[in-house]
Amino acid sequence: MILIDDYKKILNDTRPQITELEKSTGYETLSGQIEELEMHTQQPDFWNDQERSTKIFAQLKVLKDKKGGVDDIKNTHSDLETMIELYVELEDEEMEAEIVATAAALQDKIEQLRLTTLLTGEYDANNAIITLHAGAGGTESQDWCEMLFRMYTRYCTKMGWKTQTIDYQEGDEAGIKSVSFSIEGNNAYGFLKSENGVHRLVRISPFDSSGRRHTSFSSCEVMPEIENDTDIVIREEDIKMDVYRASGAGGQHVNKTSSAVRLTHIPTGIVVACQNERSQFQNKDMCMKMLKAKLAQIKEREHLDKIEDIKGVQKEIAWGSQIRSYVFMPYTLVKDHRTGHEDGRVDMVMDGAIQGFLNAYLSAASKGELENNG
Repeated sequence: MILIDDYKKILNDTRPQITELEKSTGYETLSGQIEELEMHTQQPDFWNDQERSTKIFAQLKVLKDKKGGVDDIKNTHSDLETMIELYVELEDEEMEAEIVATAAALQDKIEQLRLTTLLTGEYDANNAIITLHAGAGGTESQDWCEMLFRMYTRYCTKMGWKTQTIDYQEGDEAGIKSVSFSIEGNNAYGFLKSENGVHRLVRISPFDSSGRRHTSFSSCEVMPEIENDTDIVIREEDIKMDVYRASGAGGQHVNKTSSAVRLTHIPTGIVVACQNERSQFQNKDMCMKMLKAKLAQIKEREHLDKIEDIKGVQKEIAWGSQIRSYVFMPYTLVKDHRTGHEDGRVDMVMDGAIQGFLNAYLSAASKGELENNG
């Protein structure tokens, strides 16, 4: 038997929270902004300027997602209110489970949208590109790198985001040496940028016949996908291009032609690679996107305006400066060293349940409470 007064309190407590979200999202003006942009899409010459039309559609999606998020919360609140009224009137115990679930969903949605309002960075709304690298330790770290790849793709699936592998280097015996993949979804970069850094694993090694405990490291690099940024200019003379045969999981064209591309940005030393596309041209185009993303990430982090100003800022990740530890043995615990957020359900975390860590980072960052920015 539920205490209905507890759920009436949730109903009352969430009303001002919803009002605050309406203010922070500019809810009252969203419909007018959407209508104005949709009028542009109906103009006869709308598609004459491809760059402008793409930008307008991107803006429309952001506005509709923002409005849809508030509308969903308001509808869920209204549903909970109706359920409580019916429960009190009819004393229908079968409604109890539905009230509990709806109240929990309402609180989760409010918290998620509240965190979304904290994503105010220049590229937070963009798609993301993640690159994982196995650290020192051979097979152990390569296996750990593959486990992280699985964790992130599982999380993206839960979020309804689309992932595509860009570059994939298999491990010597198991796992992967490195992998780059794109993530298509609203606010993908804003939520995942906190994953940038070194991830540490402690476990009994399945590759050690003596059953000893091993510590492994892998690095995670998160970049925003940049479509058009006039501030990021890459000159042809600043690029060194190498082509090679693709390897690993890539489809029928793998190893048949030298279609894989590796670009080196000479001024900064940044290296990017792509082997997933079918042609050398397509792989180079993706490499240019990744290079722009890395340069934009550095520009945002350092608050610099010109590529010439960011020479030499690329630093090698030092193993030991981990942002998060995943302990499988002698106990189970995942702990973020910047926020202090912990989760003992290590299996669920490895299955993609990392939202708690992302939320904790966003909340701490908004309050200036981060011990280490990773």
